[in-house]
Amino acid sequence: MTKLIKVKKSALLLLAGTLLPLTAQVTPQAMTVDDLASWERVTVKTISENGQWITAKMEPWKGDATIYVYNRQGEEIASFQPAKKSEFSVSPSPYLLVTKTIALEESENLKRKKTKEDKMPMDKLTIYNLNNRQEETVDSIRSYKLSGNGGWLAYQQGRKADSTLYVRTTDGTQSVTFEGVTNYFFSKKNNVLFYISKDSTASTPGLYVYLPDRKTNTPIWEGKGVFKQVVSDEKGDNLAFLYSADKDSAENNLALYLSEKQGTARKIAEKTDDIAPKGWVISEHGKISFSKQAKRLFFGIAPQPKEKDTTLLAENRPDVHIWNWNERIQYTQQDYEKAEDLKKTYTVTYNLEAKNFVALTTPDLPTLQTVENDNVTTALLTTTVPYDIERMWKGTSRADVYAIHLQTGQTKPLIKGTVARVRLSPQGKYAYWYNPQDSSWYAYAMAQSKLYRLSTPASFPAWDEDNDVPNVPPSHGSAGWLTDDKALLLYDRFDIWQFHPEAASAPVNLTLNGRKENITYRRIQLDEEETAIDPKTTQLLSGFNHASKGYGYYAARFAQPSAPETLLAGDFMLSTPIKAQKADDILYTSERYDQYPDVRLSDRSFKHSIQLTQGGRRQEGFRWGTAELTSWLSLDGKPLEGVIYKPAHFDPKKKYPVIVNFYERNSETLHSYRMPEVHRSSVDYHFYNSNGYIVFNPDIRYDDGYPGESCFNSVMPGVASLIAQGYVDEKAIGAQGHSWGGYQDAYLATRTNLFAAIESGAPVVNMFSAYGGIRWGSGLNRSFQYEHGQSRIGLSIWESPLRYLENSPLFDMDKVETPILIMANDKDGHVPWYQGIEFFVALKRLQKPAWLLNYTGEPHWPTRMANKIDFQKRMFQFFEHYLNNQPMPQWMSKGVPAVDRDFELGY
Repeated sequence: MTKLIKVKKSALLLLAGTLLPLTAQVTPQAMTVDDLASWERVTVKTISENGQWITAKMEPWKGDATIYVYNRQGEEIASFQPAKKSEFSVSPSPYLLVTKTIALEESENLKRKKTKEDKMPMDKLTIYNLNNRQEETVDSIRSYKLSGNGGWLAYQQGRKADSTLYVRTTDGTQSVTFEGVTNYFFSKKNNVLFYISKDSTASTPGLYVYLPDRKTNTPIWEGKGVFKQVVSDEKGDNLAFLYSADKDSAENNLALYLSEKQGTARKIAEKTDDIAPKGWVISEHGKISFSKQAKRLFFGIAPQPKEKDTTLLAENRPDVHIWNWNERIQYTQQDYEKAEDLKKTYTVTYNLEAKNFVALTTPDLPTLQTVENDNVTTALLTTTVPYDIERMWKGTSRADVYAIHLQTGQTKPLIKGTVARVRLSPQGKYAYWYNPQDSSWYAYAMAQSKLYRLSTPASFPAWDEDNDVPNVPPSHGSAGWLTDDKALLLYDRFDIWQFHPEAASAPVNLTLNGRKENITYRRIQLDEEETAIDPKTTQLLSGFNHASKGYGYYAARFAQPSAPETLLAGDFMLSTPIKAQKADDILYTSERYDQYPDVRLSDRSFKHSIQLTQGGRRQEGFRWGTAELTSWLSLDGKPLEGVIYKPAHFDPKKKYPVIVNFYERNSETLHSYRMPEVHRSSVDYHFYNSNGYIVFNPDIRYDDGYPGESCFNSVMPGVASLIAQGYVDEKAIGAQGHSWGGYQDAYLATRTNLFAAIESGAPVVNMFSAYGGIRWGSGLNRSFQYEHGQSRIGLSIWESPLRYLENSPLFDMDKVETPILIMANDKDGHVPWYQGIEFFVALKRLQKPAWLLNYTGEPHWPTRMANKIDFQKRMFQFFEHYLNNQPMPQWMSKGVPAVDRDFELGY
C-alpha cells in the first residue's frame, strides 16, 4: 500500500507570530463543548467601494457578535459589540452604519423576568465617521435605508408601523422629516426616496417622491387606499405600484399604476381590461419589476381568489385529503406547496415605449427566463407539465422549451422533452444547453432558427467523470460568454475551452495545462453585474490541485490560449475573493486545518497581503491537531484517499482511540480549517483531536446497486491501513455518520464487529419502507432517490427486490454486536423518523445495547442551540464510555423516564 502525507508547517507559522513572555504562556487544554459554542468565525466581510475600509463580523455560535473595522493599512480603527450588521456610505464622506443589538446575557435576563416582546430593548443605529472616528447613536431603530449614491439616510424609530420618517445626510448637516410614513425606500442608484404617508396634518395621504439633493417633495399619487408592491427602476426615474381605493375589497380590485420621469402616476391596467382571462385579477403576489434599462414593466395576474362557503359550519364539513393515482404532482407535495400555490401568478409585461401589454406565462407555460438587456426582445418559456409525474421516480422532469417575443407575444417551440437546462446568451442571439443524455453541448441560433451541436463525447469530455449515482452525469458547467455572444466558454474537468456558438471552428483549450498539471481551473467573477467576458481583460481564476489538494489564484487572458500565470498557490485552501467595486483591493482568506481563515487584504497581484482579523489567536490555548493525506486500495481494487486528523504532539508509539467519520468523499477538503462548531449532526474534528482522539475520514466510491457493499469495500481497508500504522487502539475504534452517513454506519454494524461504538444519525435501515416514504420537508416521495439518486439502487423494488433486501441493515440486525446511539427526530423532513424507530425497536427486541435521541419538534438535525449542545455532550459521553473506559452516564445506564425528563438531563 502507498501513503502520501503532507507535512504541516505550523511551527514555522508560530515563529512568525508574536511570542508571549514565558510568564504569559498557557498550557494548551482540551476543548469542551462550551468552547465550541463560543468559538468565533467570520460570518460577514465587506469592503468599501473605494477599497479604503473593511469590516469583518466575528460571531460565536452562541453569544454576541463583534464587527471590526480596518483601514487599508490593516489597522483596526474601531469595533462594535454586540452588533448585527454594518454598511458603508463613502460618498461624499466616509461613514459606516452599524446596527447594534441587545447583548445575549441581558436578553436572557429579561426573558427570565417574563419581559414581553414589545417591551424588550430595540436595536440602535451607530453612525460612525471613518475620518475623525466620531460616532452618533440613534436609539430604538425600527428600520433604516441608505441612498443609492450614498450620503443620505432615512430611518424610523419605535415600534409603531406608521411613524415619523427621518431623512438626513450621514453627517447630519441637513435633515427633513415626514409624518405617518408606512413604507419607504431609495432607488438602487441615485438619491431618490419614495415613501407612502397615511393621514397626517403635514401632508395629504399618498405616495411621494423626495429628491434630497434638490429638496423637492412631490406627490406621485394621492389617496387613502391600499398600496402594494411599490417599486422603482434602478435610477428612480420610473415607479410602479398596485393600488385600490377600497380597502375592504383590495385583494380583488387592485389596479396597476405607472409613474414616468417621477411624474403623477396613471392607471395602466385593471382587472376589467383585456389583459387577462375572465375572472382573473391583477395579483399582489406577482412580483412587479422593471427591466434593466426600464423599457419593460413586469407584473403578475392570477385567477380571482376563491371564497369559502361561510354558511357551512366547520363541524359539518368533512376534513379529508384525496390522493389520486394520475395526478401530475404527488398530493403530499401539493399540500406542502399549497400556501405558495395559492399565491401563484402569471407574468405580463408592459412595453413602455409601445404602450402595449403582452401575456407571457400561463398555467401551461409557467416559467419565464429573460436576460438583462432590454435590446433583446426574445425570452424563454419552459413547462414540465406534460412530464411532472415522472418526477416520482426520476427526481427531475423533462421539459418543453419555447421562445417568446416580448413585444408581440408570438411563440415558437425550441426543444421538447428535454432534461437539459436551456438558457439564453447575454445578447439573446443563442439558446444553449448541455444534454446529459448524449453528453453534448448545443447552441440554437435564434435569428436563423438553426441548431448547432458544439461537442460530442469523442471531441470534448464535458461530463462529470466522478459521477457515481445511477443517473446520467451532469456537465462541468460554463464559465460564461465572450462579449457580443462571440464565443461560449465551457469547462471540462480541468480546463476552460472556447467554443464558437455555430461550430464554425474547432474548440480551443484556453488554459492549456490543466489536465497535464492535474489542476482544475475555474473563472472567478469579481463584478456581480458583469454579463459577458471581455477577452482582452485579465481574468482571475481559481485552481485546485488534485494531487496536493492545494488551491491557487491564477491570472489569464482569453484573447489567445496560454497557461495561466500563478499568483498565489500552495498547500492551503482559498476562499472566493471579494473585490472593491471601484478599486483593485481584494479580500480573501487562506486556511489549513491548523491555520484559521483570517481575512486578508491584497490587490489583484496577490504579491503582498495584510492580515486583518486575528481569529487564529483563539486556538493557541488548545491542543491542536494536524491533517494528513493517506491512500489505499478498496477491496475491489479502486485507489482511494482519505484524511487522518491526528491529535497534538502525536506520538506514533502510543495507541489512540479513533473516530471514523464519513459521508461520500472528503479528501478534497484536506486543507479545510474545519471551523470548531457545535455541529448539528457530526463530530467536531478539533474537539476530538484535542481530547486525544484520531479522526479518520475515508473517501468512498460506489457501484450502482450496491451502496452498502461499496461503503464496506472502501472504508474497511482504509481502517485496516490505519491500524497497520501501529498507533491505533484496535479495541477503541468508533464510527459516526448522519443521514447517508448514518445509513452506511448502520450497514457496517451488520457486517463487522470492529467498531466498539457507533453513532448513527437519521439513518435509513429499511429500504423497502423508505422507498415508499415521503420527504415531508418537500412533500416529494422518496422512490426517485433509490432509482436515480444518492441511495444508488438504480432500479425499483419490483425490478430488483434482492438489492433492496441486501442493502437494508434492518434484516441483519441479529448480526450486530456493536452498541449503537441513534438520533432520529420526529419532524425530520428528509428521512422518515420511523426509520430510526425501526432501527431501535429491532435492536431492543434483540436485546442489543442501543439508545435513541429524539429532539422533539426538530427536523433532520437539531437546530436549537440547546439541542445541538446536548447532542454533542451525549455523543461524547457515549464514545468516552466505550472507547476510553469512562463511567457510563445515568442517561445510558438507567435512562431518563418520561416523568423525569422535565427535571433531569441524566448527564
